[in-house]
Amino acid sequence: MPTVRVAAIAGRLAWRIIKPSLAIVLFLIIWQLAPRFGLVDPVFLPPFSDVWSAGLELFRSGQLGEHVSASLTRSGIGFSIAVASAIPVGVAIAWYRPVAEFISPILELFRNTAALALLPVFVLILGIGETSKIALVVYASFFPILLNTISGVRTVDPLLIKSAVSLGFSPIPLFAKVVLPAAVPAIFTGIRMAASASILVLIAAEMVGARAGLGYLITAAQQNFQIPAMYAGIVTISLLGLAFNGLLVALERRLSRWRVQSDR
Repeated sequence: MPTVRVAAIAGRLAWRIIKPSLAIVLFLIIWQLAPRFGLVDPVFLPPFSDVWSAGLELFRSGQLGEHVSASLTRSGIGFSIAVASAIPVGVAIAWYRPVAEFISPILELFRNTAALALLPVFVLILGIGETSKIALVVYASFFPILLNTISGVRTVDPLLIKSAVSLGFSPIPLFAKVVLPAAVPAIFTGIRMAASASILVLIAAEMVGARAGLGYLITAAQQNFQIPAMYAGIVTISLLGLAFNGLLVALERRLSRWRVQSDR
């Protein structure tokens, strides 16, 4: 019986690991076979094995590392600035009504303006260098974090706040030990959305004005008709996004260990 129980547990664990990968494996198989069997033109969609080979060649030559480093540096700086500024502003808007009444109109104006629509403005004001790209990332990342922070703070269970007040919590401990921990899930939802947005807008910005970065790599490969290298850059972006999301999920779980985790 113990052996059967261990085997059942091992089987469930293996299935939980394999299950999320099945769709990806199936997608890669279709990608590999579709050009081989003439379902798509292999010139414009080469088999995955060709893309993999091009990616390995870019990695061995150091080009891939150079472009990834450039993109991660820009995205990381802009994303960090957005997190450091959006969370305090969101908390102030949610917690203090006068702040909300003063700031909300201008925020409503800018949050409905797409980041990429402002790319020419950033370039004109800040130049075509690093500053404009980082500023664009900050802009694109700021509002998802801000809005989710406001929502998270405002939707904290009033019973929790009343209970803490009845126990003698002053405003600062009340916020630090009750309100902020309860708002963490909503804040991290915004952070994860912002992480995705930061990569997407940066890639678009790099396509029109950069000499390094994944966006530049994709555009240069497309213009030189190096199609496998172009797809290798796209796959690299997907893997970076997946890694970012996994890192943020792990950090959220660490900061929310008090919550009951669902098995579903």
